[in-house]
Amino acid sequence: MFSLLSIFIVIVWIILGTSFTKLHPFIVLLIAAIILSILLGIGPLDATGLIFKGFFKIIKNIGLLILFGTIIGTALEQSNGTLSLAKGIIKSLQKLPLPYAVSCIGYLVSIPVFCDAAFVILSQLNKTLSYQTKTPMVGLTVALSTGLFAPHVLVPPTPGPLAAAANLNLENLILLIGVGGSIALILIFVGGWYGNYLIKKNKYIESNESSKNPHTEKIIELPNFSKAILPILIPISLMCLGTLLKILPSFIGLEYLIFLTKPSAALGIGLLFAFRLLINQPKKNINTVIKKGFKQAIPILVITGMGGALGRVIQTIPLEDYALEVSTFSGFGILIPFMIAALLKTAQGSSTVAIITTSSIIFPLLSVLGLDSEMGKVWAIMALGVGSMTVSHANDSYFWIVSQMSGMDVKTAYRTHTVGTLLQGTVGIIVVLIGHTIWTAM
Repeated sequence: MFSLLSIFIVIVWIILGTSFTKLHPFIVLLIAAIILSILLGIGPLDATGLIFKGFFKIIKNIGLLILFGTIIGTALEQSNGTLSLAKGIIKSLQKLPLPYAVSCIGYLVSIPVFCDAAFVILSQLNKTLSYQTKTPMVGLTVALSTGLFAPHVLVPPTPGPLAAAANLNLENLILLIGVGGSIALILIFVGGWYGNYLIKKNKYIESNESSKNPHTEKIIELPNFSKAILPILIPISLMCLGTLLKILPSFIGLEYLIFLTKPSAALGIGLLFAFRLLINQPKKNINTVIKKGFKQAIPILVITGMGGALGRVIQTIPLEDYALEVSTFSGFGILIPFMIAALLKTAQGSSTVAIITTSSIIFPLLSVLGLDSEMGKVWAIMALGVGSMTVSHANDSYFWIVSQMSGMDVKTAYRTHTVGTLLQGTVGIIVVLIGHTIWTAM
């Protein structure tokens, strides 16, 4: 019981440390790992060893994935590839109501580009679409913010799902991409529906800024859509090929082909296609993109690594033995990771911290919850992923980016963006429960 109380104390510290003291999550998680080690009576040398092992294990497993993913996203941003993708999707989905098309833009762009950066990049496009179609901006804002948010917490190579996969020792990353991508697709249409509802409930108001957008738009030179999508499409296709190669008979060169389909190698190849977008631009842009990618990746890597360190300390607690003694515990099943992640997200704001912390806590409980298989781990990541989007409000940096870049006041942002993420989280756990129930019945 004292061990469980120790975990509760650490969770409270993570909430207070990130919300009130405004310390960097890396420091908060490091202090959390030290506090937990002290409470559990682990000696200083042993605690240091556990923290180092946990930290470097995560970095070893997903360090290159995060680095390549951030550089790909930066290359798309610097080359205006994200805008090319957005315009291509709008053109392809002309028959869909505009909010749903905008949600689809968010879905595709958010896979390589972090949702906060992607919203900043695409907010101008949203304003242009609002002006050209006389559509209330509030509906398009929610369609974009929720469209970006779902893949951010469910689909690798974004850091949260990658870190959860590493913490839970999930080996089949393409399975996670497939299931996460499918659920995220459902959830972006939930956001699109809510955006469409808001459009019907609000009137279009033209601003001075929006009337300037069409002229600004003509100055921007965009790469070809087919070239812009290759850095995303090629890695996913290679990883899918890797799954197929496992069931084929051996042939000459198979081991080299399998190597190219490994997640790190596949993203590395995607990186080369991302650099192609910069060929017609000054050579220094490639160096600039790499530097910017490193700057974005390093904070994520240290946070993710420290989450792994905390998880390594938590693994010294026999949580599985305790859970087996509580007959009602396993009855909650897939709801456990959802509830922990939702609590952490709502209390401290960061989806990534919620995902990393929750996956560290539930790893020893996987067998008790019936989630210790590869597919079970995927369902666990889906549950904590949708929990980590429930809900985005004032303690979340994304909330402020959405409200400020779209010109919303705080009250309006609560009534629209926050409610939209609540709807996504609620529908998300229902979809996960249905999918998990069907899987267990098979």
